[in-house]
Amino acid sequence: MTRMRKLVFAATLLTLFALTGCSLNQMVKMADEQQLTVEPSPLELHGDSVRFTMTANLPVKMLKKGKEYIVKPFYVYNGQEKELENIVFRAEDFPNSGEEQPRITRTLSFAYEPEMKQGELMVQGVARNPNNDRTRETDRMKVAEGIITTSELVQPNYFSAYADHGYNNQEELIPTVIGFFFPQGSSYLRPSEIRSERGDSLQNFIAEKNVTRSVSITGTHSPEGSERANTNLSRDRARRIEDFYRRNMRRYDYRGMADSINFILKPVVLDWEPFKAALEEYKGISESQKQEMLSIVNGPGSFEEQEDLLQRVNGYRQVFKDIYPLLRTAKAEILTVKEKKTDAEIATLARQIANGSISPDSLSDEELGYAASVNPSLEEREKIYQAAIKKNDTPSAHNNLGAVYLEMAARASSEAQRNQQIERAVNQFELANRQQENAESYNNLAVAHYMQGNTDRAYESITRAESLQPTETTSRGLRGVKGALEISRGNYDQAINSLSNAEETAENLYNLGLAYLLKKDYNNAITNLNEAIEKNSNMAKAYYAAAIANTRLGRENEAYNMLQKAVTSDQDLKRSALDDLEFSQYQENERFRNTLR
Repeated sequence: MTRMRKLVFAATLLTLFALTGCSLNQMVKMADEQQLTVEPSPLELHGDSVRFTMTANLPVKMLKKGKEYIVKPFYVYNGQEKELENIVFRAEDFPNSGEEQPRITRTLSFAYEPEMKQGELMVQGVARNPNNDRTRETDRMKVAEGIITTSELVQPNYFSAYADHGYNNQEELIPTVIGFFFPQGSSYLRPSEIRSERGDSLQNFIAEKNVTRSVSITGTHSPEGSERANTNLSRDRARRIEDFYRRNMRRYDYRGMADSINFILKPVVLDWEPFKAALEEYKGISESQKQEMLSIVNGPGSFEEQEDLLQRVNGYRQVFKDIYPLLRTAKAEILTVKEKKTDAEIATLARQIANGSISPDSLSDEELGYAASVNPSLEEREKIYQAAIKKNDTPSAHNNLGAVYLEMAARASSEAQRNQQIERAVNQFELANRQQENAESYNNLAVAHYMQGNTDRAYESITRAESLQPTETTSRGLRGVKGALEISRGNYDQAINSLSNAEETAENLYNLGLAYLLKKDYNNAITNLNEAIEKNSNMAKAYYAAAIANTRLGRENEAYNMLQKAVTSDQDLKRSALDDLEFSQYQENERFRNTLR
């Protein structure tokens, strides 16, 4: 009896396994009719990963009760394969699978390695019974080919931000203002005014024979009737000062120098501004009286009507006595040329300071910084900034020395030299920021990290730089760095915003065009790439990216023309184009092959 039960039990299991196997086999057979779509196809690299959407549609009635169907995607490349997240269909999740197609859409991604560019996205279906873990597998099927790496065409931006040296090598004019007072209603320049401290100052100034560009003389009057009645009074007072100035120039033998000075007379008539300025500082009347007077001069009516109204305000007599005489003046603003060393003198002295042959005090900090900024030799510039640090240890000097090391790194002939210069640069930027955080040093730190391939740290630094109120020059430069980094990180909208406000260099315009291309805005991409080409007609990458944009728009002739110019400018792009899936639709075309010969 016991043996009989065992035989029945074994028979039941065999039947169950047979039914299970039959169900799984049916699912695998029906899997031939499954629909798998991948977007984008080919796959595309954005940032540091490949991201795509896979949609799986199973046939009606394929899912069996209590069973699962698993779509197993994996990427095969260079003799290796990378398994990705499975898409699992469970019968209980699709109760209507007998009448409707079960459908799952899933976004998948994997970290990119350079050797993955040539490869295939494969899937394999697995029918499974979760109760006993029995499975049946479909054949592997290719659903997408290779990876488009157009995002790697980004042009790194290694803008070095120099702190402003603060020196102006252009002609600068220094204003000197000297004023004289006149009697009421008169343009007579009294001897007491000529002998006053003001008169002595003007005569001494003229005696020094300063190189003078212009003398602007403004004559004014007080607003009371007797002054304003003489409409020529302001002009005449200005002329008296001009006469006085010219007499003294003859006295001190200016000769031909006098002819180069431009005298400008500015008579002021019917103007309340000098009165209001003086009244604001005046303490001889109450605030309410001041406000009443200001209400009159700021209100309606003619100049004469306003002055008549002022006379009725309590406090007017005090104002007439203390303020009005100060308005009966003529002031001379003399613009003289500031004495400066020539550029050649500054360059010579800076070189001697750098060599230690003269004292660093022979030039100001500003002159020393200027000398370094215009020196084309990085080695000499390095020595000048080192001397500037010894003279006055400032954040600006450390930053600028580091910026020189960045430029040296960019020109280094070996990886070891490049890394050494980057480390020296980073040390200077960190010293500068320890003294005082500044936008220039953080921009340059970003560039250093960028050159080392650490885009995350680079982006942190450039974001910090942007928050430190950079100058307009630094701001436009760092936006170019930031935009290039944002493309590398796959943030194309942010890159477009940054690069649209960056300095309009060929490199920035190219990156802006590339960002539009990666965002699939092909017309804007072509516009900006063409602008980059206008600035640099030898920019092979710009032609290449324009060829891609035209290919995506279906403009075959334009694509070939741009590709021809690209490979003419850079022969290495021939190999790139042959393997580039952007041009897969042309790769069997005779014209395409001829273009790349």
